[in-house]
Amino acid sequence: MDAQNILRLRNVVKDFGTFRALHGIELDIKEGEFFTIVGPSGSGKSTLIRLL
Repeated sequence: MDAQNILRLRNVVKDFGTFRALHGIELDIKEGEFFTIVGPSGSGKSTLIRLL
């Protein structure tokens, strides 16, 4: 049996005024999965986590 998605994001966008911090984010997290968010400084990691 396949694990069910416990979180699904599709085409997530976050703007701060005219600055687009996140654009087109897609993410599926299945039950029992571990995941990490990796990227350089200023890439939107903290913004994405706050949205979750």
